[in-house]
Parts: sequence; structure tokens; C-alpha cells
Amino acid sequence: MKNTHSPDIPPTAARPAAMPGTRARAARRLAFFTVLGLLVAAAPFLLQFSPYVLNIFMQAATYSIAVLGMTIVLGYAGQINLAQATFFGLGAYAVGLGTVVLGLNFWITLLMGIGVATVAGFVLGLTTLRLGGHYLAMITISFQQIFDLVLVNWSEVTQGPDGVAGIGRPSLFGYELADDRAYLLLCTAVLYAAIFFVWWLPQTRTGRAMRAVRENELAAEVTGVNTLRVKVIAFTLSAGLAGLGGAFYAAGFAYISPDNFNFARSIEFLTMVLLGGAQSAFGGALGTSLLILLPEWLRFLKEVYLAAYGLAVILIMVFLPAGIWGLLRAPFDRRRRKSAPVDVAAIAPLDLEIPIVDPAPILSIENVQKYFGGVKAVDGISLEVARGTVHALIGPNGSGKTTTLNVLNGIYKSTGGKIVFDGLDITAMAPHERAGLGIGRTFQNIRLFPAMSVIENVMVGAQRDNNPIEPGREALRARALSALKFVDMADKAELIVRNLPYGHQRLVEIARALAGHPKFLLLDEPAAGLNQTEKKGLGELLKRLRGHGLTVFLIEHDIGLIEQVSDRITVLNFGKKIAEGTPVEVLRHPDVIAAYLGEPAHAAA
Repeated sequence: MKNTHSPDIPPTAARPAAMPGTRARAARRLAFFTVLGLLVAAAPFLLQFSPYVLNIFMQAATYSIAVLGMTIVLGYAGQINLAQATFFGLGAYAVGLGTVVLGLNFWITLLMGIGVATVAGFVLGLTTLRLGGHYLAMITISFQQIFDLVLVNWSEVTQGPDGVAGIGRPSLFGYELADDRAYLLLCTAVLYAAIFFVWWLPQTRTGRAMRAVRENELAAEVTGVNTLRVKVIAFTLSAGLAGLGGAFYAAGFAYISPDNFNFARSIEFLTMVLLGGAQSAFGGALGTSLLILLPEWLRFLKEVYLAAYGLAVILIMVFLPAGIWGLLRAPFDRRRRKSAPVDVAAIAPLDLEIPIVDPAPILSIENVQKYFGGVKAVDGISLEVARGTVHALIGPNGSGKTTTLNVLNGIYKSTGGKIVFDGLDITAMAPHERAGLGIGRTFQNIRLFPAMSVIENVMVGAQRDNNPIEPGREALRARALSALKFVDMADKAELIVRNLPYGHQRLVEIARALAGHPKFLLLDEPAAGLNQTEKKGLGELLKRLRGHGLTVFLIEHDIGLIEQVSDRITVLNFGKKIAEGTPVEVLRHPDVIAAYLGEPAHAAA
């Protein structure tokens, strides 16, 4: 069955041996946070809090919802957003103006606020996220400043610097939520729903893709992730949550003004998410609560409390880069990984079979060129790759081998020529589109997703478009485990990739490519950096790949490895093809010898 954008669904199929423990931990975690939520919700009714304290809690709850949006866009997708207060303000002003000026029902204005903020986030993301980095930060700052000016100067609509007063509380099932405790309970319930959504998101296809983009955008794109779409989704979800928080903030405090939604508020949201832990939903809520409550706790210091508050925030952010939540959960994460064995024997063998029904070459390159200014890195290469073979591309350093691979899978756009893959012209396709056709890739310098586990890395490869596996998370996990078993790494599935030795990381990258069920596998110097034992194991692995119909296009400097595994060799020098044929023919070719030894062709002969 074809799998195109299949959603993650609740587990139904049998899992590997490690999963019952995972389910038990998830159940315990859910029970803990359910009890904690009930205690937090009941506290205002059981304890005699003053109206001031209730307002502090209300501020923490509504701000936390907006900060959860920062968790998605910054913590998960790795994109800088310094305009979160704008989306927060759009939600607040939709409720304020909608209820006070237009006389609309709160719930209608709530939907309007979320909608306006979401659309604004989508448009801003779609038009700016191609830039990224400091350019994205500058654009979001500018957007925030424009919003501030509009709120202050467009007084006919926004009420100007005076703001909007008299915003009423909503009613729920006929019950007016005028009491602060009742309204705080509603805000807490909405916050918990938002926390659950943000916590659940990384376990989905979209969430894994976001984290892959954060870790290594180029590798994610080549693996099959539409990186622009994923970043726009993250930006849109972030804006929608900010609009939701702003709407409840406006109704909670009955008054809003431009000062509540300026650039300083965006910086405050950024500080909150970094303080608590940007990559965790619970961290975002924790950081928000601490940043709001800390000044209240330090007021006994009187004149110096602001300095103490700032110093405390700086120290936490400097010495706890993963945030406070990262510090709290680290021991539990280590214990979980140690107690999560995988029954390797129960994992199904990896299905690599690619039926060869078409005798035509799987890849045809016609006069492909890639120029960097006046440098002709690839200068008119033409070649064909037969199906089910191992075709090696060799040449001295700087001969254009890696550039050719980058042109083949779309990292570079060719200056000229034509690329036909499996009968389809892919010359103008993006890398993720080529991955969706069955083109896998590894890199000379390993490009994994370091902060993700081994199994998560390989699942990102398995979830590429058109992967012929059953839909759902269980099928993705099963495919990933099968790929890891094929490279003898299944027992390390739950480990974090950055903690693995170099040779094991190389195997994980190959497993990630194989999990996508490729027809055509591009390997860029897979033996680079490996010792002799690891090279021997790699050679055996490449031999096992043969005979399944999978076509391998290999760049390698180790001539011994090339001779072992290759059916055909193409040799490049200075961006041009100088020889092609079987290993015996090519390695004795005088032009090839001259290219490697630096001798004239007649002398080498």
C-alpha cells in the first residue's frame, strides 16, 4: 500500500519487546500530570487566594499558552520568532474589539482571534522562512514594530494608546465566569489542553520532521522532508497558540493596551521558553510560571530585587542550556534508555526487494554542468546507471564527485544538462521530491539529527512520501527497526545519536537511507573516517545490498573497497569524465593512472 502523508494513529499493532515498558511509563506520566492538573485547578477553590494572587496565576496561565507556541517554532523547528507578542496581541484585540465595539459573543471573537493570528503567522512564515537565521530574526522584529505602530496610531480602530476597556468574561453552559476562580479554572483547562497538544506533537510525523529540520535542515530535506512546509506549519501553530493565549488574557483582565504587546513582551516570551526548556511543553509552562512568580518572591529585597531577578535569570540560562526542565528530566531519560531493551530477534528482516521489470537504465545524465562563477566543477558529464548494479564514481580530490552527487539529488541546481530518473525528468525537482521518488543519500561528513535517538533518526527516513509501507506510526517504527537490524544497530535504537562513536553513526545514516525503501542509493565516501575493521564491515554490508534490485551509486577513495563491490566505474578529473567501464578496465586505464599519479598519459602507459 502506498503511504502518502499518512497520519500518526494510536498504536494497534504489536510492538517490539521494548514497548510494554514504554506504555507503562506513558500511563504513569499521564496519571501524574492528571493528578497535578486536578490539584492546580482545585487550589484556588480550596485556598483563600487574594484577587491579586489570582491575577498573577491568570497571567501565568495565559502567557504560558503563548509560550507553548514558542516551544513549537523555536524548540521543535529551530526557527527564531521575535514577534510572538504580535500574535498574542491579535488574539487579545480580536476579543477586546469584538466584544466591546462590535458586541459579539466571546466565543465567536475567540475563534476570530485564533484565526487572525493563525493567518498572520502563516503569511509571515510563508514569505520569510526561506531566509532563516538572523535575517528571519530581523524580519520578525520589524513585523513586531509595525504592529506596535499600528496599535498606537490607528486609533479609529484600535482605540490608540488608551486601549480597550470593559472587556467582559465569557459564559459557559449558561454559567457566567465573572468569578476569578472560575475563570482561572477555564484558563487552566485550556492551558492543559495546549500542553498535551505540544507534548504529543513530537511523536507525530510532522513533529519528527520539525525536530529533524532543527537538527540539520539539509539532511532533513534530502531525507524527504519538505522543510519549507514544515517550518511554515510550525510558525502557523505557534501564532495560533499565541492568539489563543491573547484572547483569554484580554477577557481575564478586562483591559488591554498597546503596552501589553510590544517588542519587550516578545523578548519576555523568548526568555520564558529558554528558561524552562525550549524543547519541552512542560518546560515552556515552567519557565513562564517562574519568570512571572520570581519577581514576586524577590520583592522582599526591595530596591535590589530587579537586579537579583535579572541575575537569577542570567545564571539559569548560562549554566542550564537545556533549561530547568532539561535538568529535571535528565536522570529519568538516562534511566529510561537503560531500561528499554529491544528484542532484536523479534524484528522482521528488512525488505529491500526492488523488482526489475524495465531494462532501461534507472539513471541517465546528459551533458550535466555545474558552474560556480568561473569554476567548472562539473563540465558536461554524461553517463547511465544500470538497474540493480553498484556504480562507482571515482577521481582525485576536487574532480567534481560530490558536486555531481549534490546535483543528482537536488542540493545544487545544475547549470545545464538533463537528469532522467526512472523515466522521469527530475532536473528541476527539489531534494525532498527526489527522495519521494526513491532516491536515498548519505554524506561524506555525517549529517544526522544529533539530539534525536537512533530510532527517531531512522523513522524520519522511513516517513518519506510514497514509501511502500503500511500507514501509521507502528509501521514506521517497524521499518526503522528492520533497517537498524540490517546494519546491526537495532540494540542501540533508544540511544541518542550524538553519544555514538563515529563508525556507528555512519551505520545509522545508512540505515536511515535504507528505511525509506530507496530504488537508488547515493553513498558519498561511506568509508571516510572508518578504521580497517569498520571498513571491512562496511564492505560486507555493501555486498549484502547487492542482489535485491537496489541500485547503488558510490563515491569512494578506497580502491580496494571499490574493486570488491562495484560492477561499473566512472572516473572524473577536473569536472570531466575521463574513463568508464568495469573495475579491471578502468583501473588499468592510462588516463586514470595519470590522473591519480600526476603523470602524463603516455608516460603512465
